[in-house]
Amino acid sequence: MHVLSRRRAPLLVAAGLLLLPACSTSEAADEEASEPGPHWTFVSRPDLTPPKVTVTGTPRAEDGTVLALGPKGDDAPHTGPLLVDAAGEPLWVHPTEGSAFDVRIQEYQGEPVLTWWEGEQEIGVGWGEFHIVDTSYEEVATVTTGGDVGSGQADFHEGRLTPEGTMLIPAYVAEPADLTSVGGPEDGWVYDNLIQEVDVATGEVVFEWSARDHVPLEETASEFEEGEGTEEDPFDWFHVNSMSVDADGSLLVSARNTWAVYDLDRTTGEVLWTLGGEGSDFAMGPGTEFAWQHDAERQPDGTLTLFDNQSEPDVGPVSRGLRLALDETARTATLVTEYLPPDDDRLAGSQGSFQQLPDGTVVVGWGSRSFWSEFAPDGTLRYDAALGSGDNYRADRAPWTGRPTTDPDAVRDGDTVFASWNGATEVAAWRLVADGVEADPVPRDGFETELPVPEGADELRVEALDDAGEVIGAAEVG
Repeated sequence: MHVLSRRRAPLLVAAGLLLLPACSTSEAADEEASEPGPHWTFVSRPDLTPPKVTVTGTPRAEDGTVLALGPKGDDAPHTGPLLVDAAGEPLWVHPTEGSAFDVRIQEYQGEPVLTWWEGEQEIGVGWGEFHIVDTSYEEVATVTTGGDVGSGQADFHEGRLTPEGTMLIPAYVAEPADLTSVGGPEDGWVYDNLIQEVDVATGEVVFEWSARDHVPLEETASEFEEGEGTEEDPFDWFHVNSMSVDADGSLLVSARNTWAVYDLDRTTGEVLWTLGGEGSDFAMGPGTEFAWQHDAERQPDGTLTLFDNQSEPDVGPVSRGLRLALDETARTATLVTEYLPPDDDRLAGSQGSFQQLPDGTVVVGWGSRSFWSEFAPDGTLRYDAALGSGDNYRADRAPWTGRPTTDPDAVRDGDTVFASWNGATEVAAWRLVADGVEADPVPRDGFETELPVPEGADELRVEALDDAGEVIGAAEVG
């Protein structure tokens, strides 16, 4: 029996997996709100307050790629999707009422799209939907669960688009269970972890998988705690946090709370093999064992990569990116490369990501630790960046050319016009037209550019120019 259960405790904006216990309403009222961390302010867009980014090392040259983030947390000055350039400066800032998870650039029907999750969340679990927008930031579709689970139950951990026009999404569903084998009550409750593959265009569920039907409860690495295992607080024994399509079309599934990655038959749901954890089918070689991991994926060279948290509770000294070679005949796992943080104090108790770019560059997002790093293929650190406040579920770099359907924003303040165009990535310069006379273009200077106003000028207009000097957007000055 599947029972949809939403615990009505106060929502937490810093979520992902295991977090500090929530305060009671009275306790929270007595605490002062956290001050926002360092952030940008703009004259032309005072409503936008993206976090400032600190970069250590040499960031990549501007190459048409952007980094997709979803800052959140009590001290985050901005919550919602955020695109930044190679230097960490904002390109597109999209505030949301609550936190946005799994912000990333993907492909749908042969075109680049930006996707993210919004909804209701509690400690490590969410109920909502995924948004898909095109390069003009117009919504293409929203995707959520269907079938017997019902609509609006999509969890935030993964919204993976496939070449077939479907999206892989998880759902956490509370159901009764005998928990005596893990130290709980006979009449307890657990979260079953469902995976649905949903057709984006129609909303039809084309595949569904249940962890309870295929993985023994006893393989959990989570210790049962007093008070857990009720209908209001189901035991989170599995905790699916990533799904991706393997090279042969099967599904690779990461479960944080069993310390394991599963390869699933995409038709029957059969577990073809288990990597890691109590039920591993592979002999784990030196340095290959992972714990509380995220973001497992097969790479073009056949290796399997993931973000190895090693924390919550702590197991190892630091979190790391991990690349493993799998011999599926001999059933052995061998360490190929580990991607280590630049300091020895970076254990991410929740969240995290591993992304390999086409040129072999690796982007590691450090989840609850508010950093992301880029590495050479051999594991050499190239640069490290920090939000400075809040945290971020995943860091995703990809090519992106954004041109909004909205007009630029321009505001006059004294003898200066401040111009910006939220989301436009092709602006190379700005030109002020004062009383019909064109001024010399001013090179774009980050998100907002200052343009001097000629003395006595009255009617003002700004034009956004691309690198060929063509006008791609214009607006009257407010």
